[in-house]
Amino acid sequence: MRVAIIGYSQTKFEYDVEMTREEMVFKTAKDAIESAGLTREDIGTVISASTDFLDGRTISNCMLIGATGAYLKDETKAEEDGMYAVLYACQRILAGIHDVALVVAHTHSWIFNPHQVSVYMLDPLFDRQNDLLNDITLAALQAKAYMKRSNATEDDLALVSVKNLKNASNNPYALRKMPDATIEDVLNSKIYADPIRELMVAPPCDGAAAVVVASEDFAKKYCENPVWIEGIGNSCDAYLRDRDLSRLVSLEIASRKAYDMAGISDPYREIDVFEVTERFSHQELMIHEGLGICGDGRGANFIRMGITEFYGDCPVNPSGGALSGDAICATGLVRLIEVAKQIVGEAENQIDGVQRGLAHAQWGLCAQKNLVFILGGDYEA
Repeated sequence: MRVAIIGYSQTKFEYDVEMTREEMVFKTAKDAIESAGLTREDIGTVISASTDFLDGRTISNCMLIGATGAYLKDETKAEEDGMYAVLYACQRILAGIHDVALVVAHTHSWIFNPHQVSVYMLDPLFDRQNDLLNDITLAALQAKAYMKRSNATEDDLALVSVKNLKNASNNPYALRKMPDATIEDVLNSKIYADPIRELMVAPPCDGAAAVVVASEDFAKKYCENPVWIEGIGNSCDAYLRDRDLSRLVSLEIASRKAYDMAGISDPYREIDVFEVTERFSHQELMIHEGLGICGDGRGANFIRMGITEFYGDCPVNPSGGALSGDAICATGLVRLIEVAKQIVGEAENQIDGVQRGLAHAQWGLCAQKNLVFILGGDYEA
């Protein structure tokens, strides 16, 4: 039994969407259901993805029951990225409990600074007492550790931003678009924590995304062009002081699980497009290695040689990725939607001949937790 994506929707990412959460979530959920050709009555279970810390209220999903269409339906929540909610939805469908699930993720970042919220992921007895520690300063330590281990330079980090911000210029949903961005623009932007500059950081914003997933029998009956979930891998690493920050070991584990499930032995040759969650530019280089599409310590080579460009052999983030807009709990789910759109031929930066793609989400400080989905269309393997 397989699970398919049969509908999806997302809002435009904006600094201030000028809508309430309820209005934004309602529109996105409604559009996703309609894109699947269904009605609210067809949905068996609704899973939302948000965090009480960023919403500024406890049990925040209870305020969105009506907006998500979950009234008098089975409903629950994932306190993290929307791709984790899709994983939960797949488990419910594969268990035979439901045929159709709606997943909705959202974040209103303008309410308060998400980087300040990040300190609550720190050890409360020691690290949280250090006012200098947050997700940005820790990412700077991660970048330094990775650069020391690999052959990456600050120019390489800047080149990731240049690529993604140029790609975002063709994405109507993106917040940050810079079609003429240069390495100098990135390196001359405001320094946050050496070597992290402003244009190397995914900008927090408002946004929502939703997908409809269904069982194999339902998808074949009601969807003309389903996108099949072929493989899933999930892993969580140790706390940041107890692991090697220069590597994404949990991503290595998660990707291997997903490849094994999808029957992939050579991801570089067998996957046509990659949409990854790079909350800081150096993380995209680390993700190349974590996904096994390049050798250890060689992530920067891909960006230098143009391999991950839109026109390259291994396109990474043709949508612009998280660096073009980070609606935190919706960011990974958007990566999943972007891959699905590539497969059905609806992407804004459409790559020719996409049959299989990889979507990646992360959570936690320094990408502690990683999730990988392999998607494919109806094609002969």
